[in-house]
Amino acid sequence: MLSDSSYLTAMYTYLGAASAFLVYLALILRRNWKWRGAWVALMVLIAAALLLTPAYPDANIATLAPALVVAIFEGLINGPEAAQHAIRPLAYMLGLALLLSGVLRLTVFRSREQKSQATP
Repeated sequence: MLSDSSYLTAMYTYLGAASAFLVYLALILRRNWKWRGAWVALMVLIAAALLLTPAYPDANIATLAPALVVAIFEGLINGPEAAQHAIRPLAYMLGLALLLSGVLRLTVFRSREQKSQATP
């Protein structure tokens, strides 16, 4: 079992690596993808929801783990019913990512697209 300091170190390392991946993903998609703006935001927000959503691995465990990892392992080992406690927060965060990207599309990226269409 992990001590408190090693658990915090592991969580900080995971959060740092996931954040660095999200920044790198945004830079790569923004540079190389023909659809920019809201589509890049959608992809980054979906990746953030999948990587950063926490869940408890089991009812008796008091530490958190990434919900995607918990859902995959619980689904493979104990079946899909056992993974429901990790799938619910993932679905909620994916819905929130879709909603936030829609709001960004209607506010921030709308003004940018109108400016790019106005210039010949």
